[in-house]
Amino acid sequence: MAAQRAEPSLRASRLVNSSPIFYGWVILVVGTLGIVMTSPGQTYVMSLFTEHLIDDLRLSRSVVSSLYSGGTLLAGLVLPIVGRQVDRRGSRVMVGLITTVFGLSCIFMGFVQGACMLVLGFFATRLLGQGSLDLVSTNVINQWWVRRRGMVTGVSGIVMFLGGVGAFSNLVSWLIATFGWRWAYVLLGLILLMVMLPLGIAFFRDRPEDFGLLPDSQEVPTAVDSVAVEPSAEDNWTTQEAFRTRVFWISAASMALASMVLTGLYFHMIGIFEDHGLTSSMAATVLAPVALSGALVNLGAGALSDRVPVRFLLATALALQALTLVLAQSLRSTGMGIAYGVVLGTATGLLGVAARVTWAEYFGRRHLGSIAGVGSTLRVVGCALGPMPLAIARDLLGSYDAALTISAVMSVLMSAAVLTVRKPRLRTGARSRSA
Repeated sequence: MAAQRAEPSLRASRLVNSSPIFYGWVILVVGTLGIVMTSPGQTYVMSLFTEHLIDDLRLSRSVVSSLYSGGTLLAGLVLPIVGRQVDRRGSRVMVGLITTVFGLSCIFMGFVQGACMLVLGFFATRLLGQGSLDLVSTNVINQWWVRRRGMVTGVSGIVMFLGGVGAFSNLVSWLIATFGWRWAYVLLGLILLMVMLPLGIAFFRDRPEDFGLLPDSQEVPTAVDSVAVEPSAEDNWTTQEAFRTRVFWISAASMALASMVLTGLYFHMIGIFEDHGLTSSMAATVLAPVALSGALVNLGAGALSDRVPVRFLLATALALQALTLVLAQSLRSTGMGIAYGVVLGTATGLLGVAARVTWAEYFGRRHLGSIAGVGSTLRVVGCALGPMPLAIARDLLGSYDAALTISAVMSVLMSAAVLTVRKPRLRTGARSRSA
């Protein structure tokens, strides 16, 4: 008689087993903290340093923008490797490694002296902050939540907007004003090393099945102490299977376009406002309605994504993005500026929810890091290209309007394309190979 394949043993974790609540709630809290801690690598925080980099390093605005785009583009090309390592080594190991190097990269940014050091710093902070820490933190939340994934993603998104776009941006502004931009970067690195690093290592855990649990606090049908619990029923696609689907490439392209456009809008927000006779302080004030509307949308959209196909959220985000681009050409008053901020925050919030649930919803959890890594690469490439079309239009035509109009048309067309996709289904044989 053929020997039976040995079943994997459960992992022992005193922390998971002794938790008085479903451990997925702990994962949600610490994973969300990880997403907030990506802020030093996000455009909304890095833009606060732009003027200081230009003045102190004596570099032109176009040079700093080009270095930022180049560093971001290179970072995006590395992300698939990070995604594969998350699948191979697990979230706990990778969050420790990523956070350590990210913290050191922020400290390095406090010592940059020229263009070469700056592009290296941009590459590292974008790769490790916007890319890798966001990837591993989102991945670990998706591993522990399936049926209520949208709801917990919405809660996570609220904290991200209020804690990241809102509180963290204000913290960075205060640090720069109080200690100078160089020490502000050093202190951000120390915060990562002293807060996120120990919490990530202490509380991140991989799939609940490894510890005899199921996602969403579902009841385990058969308690067998020495044998791992069977995964919850879902289609688990390999990377090759996912990449052969139309839904992957349309979804990835739409998120890349959205990331490109939104990054461009945030990066050039002050310039867009000043071109329409509004002040730079008004542009900074708009971040408040952006954060508030984005937070509220995350709650509603997160819960909604458990009930409606995620393509509707993504298509709506693209349509609202087109509206934002139209409003950006009509800024004539404080009221219009606030309306612009509300629509921008709504579009950003919807995109955030869609980006965090799409890959797990369509392709399962087993190879999620690798699949999401490629999707994140395309998004980061979009971010890298975002500031350039607007800058070129402004320099050559004297106005952002042409680039804004073209981007609005592309957003509408991509919104329509997203509505044509459906959740893919694995063939029976393929499902058995992927499970």
